[in-house]
Amino acid sequence: MLHIAVIEDDPPMSAQLRGWIESARPDVRVDQWFTRDDAEAAILRQRYDLVIMDIELGRERHAGVALINAINKQHATPVLVVSAMPATIYRSIMKALDAWDYLQKTTFEEADFVDTFLEILRASKGQRERDAKAPDVVNEELSLDPLRQSSPKWRGQRINLPLTAQRILAALHEHQGQVVSYEDLFQVVKSGRNRDNVRKHISTIRDAFREIDPEFDAIENVPMRGFRWVEITHPRAAK
Repeated sequence: MLHIAVIEDDPPMSAQLRGWIESARPDVRVDQWFTRDDAEAAILRQRYDLVIMDIELGRERHAGVALINAINKQHATPVLVVSAMPATIYRSIMKALDAWDYLQKTTFEEADFVDTFLEILRASKGQRERDAKAPDVVNEELSLDPLRQSSPKWRGQRINLPLTAQRILAALHEHQGQVVSYEDLFQVVKSGRNRDNVRKHISTIRDAFREIDPEFDAIENVPMRGFRWVEITHPRAAK
């Protein structure tokens, strides 16, 4: 049985998240924690399959940051952050802390939450199975999980991307050398199916790659049509 923790100090919100989880996956066990101390104690004694948490708990504005650090030290459990904090500011902060995805309260519906929740579970399971079978291959430029792209790597280094950006990356790489149209990319975007939103995701992908490789230029913009994954034109950096 999958074991999931919901860390949320607002009881109605906690109950709503639990209800959505149990409706989507009746076979899971859900623990609810409402304070940082209780949640931290639970993390120390229990290995969860997924943790869903708010950033602000009680009067601690950034309690979630400390909890994510504790999780990473213990088990590297997937974390989905659900917070009222602006996504434009906090998504990058959570990404740097290795959270798997970020949803901003009041901007998503049950279907968005369930899609994200289920995809993280699938991705996490795929990664565990893959890790158990064989070590990572680090001599390829880009390494993607063929199941759900849970942990893309560029030249052996992990690329931190939200799940929607990971799906876009996978679509581009799968059709490398070919133009992937905006219409095709709309199929992998859960919400905001318009060109501006796709361009924002592409920008997020490029920024994430350039944190590792400042000269990254493998994603080509094809005006009025879409984007294309192209062969790298600059030499591999010296190791």
